[in-house]
Amino acid sequence: MENLPQKKVKIIGHYTLDKSIGEGTFGKVKLGTHTLTQEKVAIKILEKERIKDVSDVERVAREIHILKLIRHPNIIQLYEIIETPKHLFLIMEYASGGELFDYIVAKSRLDDIEACKFFQQIISGVEYIHKLGVVHRDLKPENLLLDANNNIKIVDFGLSNTYKHGELLQTACGSPCYAAPEMISGNKYDGLKVDLWSCGVILFAMISGYLPFEDPNTAQLYKKILSCDYEIPDWVTSLTKDMMSCILNTDPSTRYTIPEIRQHSWFKQVFSESSLGILVGYNPIPINREILKKLADYNFDLEHSQKCIEANKHNHITTTYYLLMKKHKASPGIIEMSSEKSIVPKPPIENFALIMANKPNFRHRKYIEKKIESTGGSYFQENEVPRKPFSPKRAITPNTSHGIKTNHPIVKLISRGRFVSTGRHIPKEPSYPKNSQSRPIRIKIKKIITGKSKINRRVNKSADLKLSEIKSSFKNSPKFRDYSFSFNKIR
Repeated sequence: MENLPQKKVKIIGHYTLDKSIGEGTFGKVKLGTHTLTQEKVAIKILEKERIKDVSDVERVAREIHILKLIRHPNIIQLYEIIETPKHLFLIMEYASGGELFDYIVAKSRLDDIEACKFFQQIISGVEYIHKLGVVHRDLKPENLLLDANNNIKIVDFGLSNTYKHGELLQTACGSPCYAAPEMISGNKYDGLKVDLWSCGVILFAMISGYLPFEDPNTAQLYKKILSCDYEIPDWVTSLTKDMMSCILNTDPSTRYTIPEIRQHSWFKQVFSESSLGILVGYNPIPINREILKKLADYNFDLEHSQKCIEANKHNHITTTYYLLMKKHKASPGIIEMSSEKSIVPKPPIENFALIMANKPNFRHRKYIEKKIESTGGSYFQENEVPRKPFSPKRAITPNTSHGIKTNHPIVKLISRGRFVSTGRHIPKEPSYPKNSQSRPIRIKIKKIITGKSKINRRVNKSADLKLSEIKSSFKNSPKFRDYSFSFNKIR
């Protein structure tokens, strides 16, 4: 019998690369296998030639910096980073259960008990990042994954930012249907309050099976959000309604805080560690001695391994340790989060992104621009061949009869391409003649569509741009379904 040619296996470091499980702005996400433990990981591949714009460099570095600060059971874990001349490989925890969005679609809607369990885990993760001085700003079912045991894993910190106590942010970002009133009104906002509003929208979607704020008319959508105009289905209990209304409050000063959410009767109907506010501590991290001894089987020096774990290193030693922990269904130790002001340890500097993220002038654009200029168009590689920067034109929203004044702050933000991550909400679109020049370019993004009792389907998103104006600019862009309108200044 003739031998069939074997498929070539791609190996990066201690990982074999398997099928693609997703695709983002800067590259694909592949399923990988850790060769020592045979545990599955998610490998986010970033193509350096796509990350040449200053704002993109800032975004990638900031996301890596934030992920290195975090270790929590309901937040996706970054294990290590591998760098090659052309790529960055982010080795991350693999959540095999898929998106919470798809889970809601499959079940139409969730009952109170299951929704409460998920909501407790979401709040636990959000509380943790807030304690570390981080706001997410793009919380939605699409950014909540489920592991093999149906536990929540918060992902996608691309729009996240750090903040100081009492500091207000001003960048309107995230998904419009999940955006808080104070954000879409163009005012400065408290990032913590904005995240909690998004949590309220997610809670509504889980219980009702559709979003509270939807409209084909952009102006009407914003009016509904600003006036908190939504209808709760008849089957929702009064206790659940009260929980929703306390979070979906247009006044940030009286909107429920996390301690108030935890004290609500609806939240306490399910007992779990998440309901008590118990979190995995960041520093120190209790070490499982039995798992540590197992590292010796892989020829790791135990003393050096312990130092790496205690210092929160992100390398192959710590990755093997945590994957062994996962394999044996253990926990690295659970401690109660202190109510005192959180002190975030300085993460180890291991690669270009962290070097940049820890610089005092991290946000100083001139420094980055000078670095890009000196390296022939790339911050990431000194000897890289100069290429044309990946920088598609900003989206422009044409004048419409939606009733929004042209000087409305949201119109200005959209016209400058500053409202990113459009999420999954979009109504039916008008039909266009086959060869019409006004036919919109389509960006495929999954959306939650209003239904009386369920999330019922997915459709494409129209960018409201004339094809003749932007056809050439999209020639080298990522796939339309992953394209988002980025902006220059992150804050």
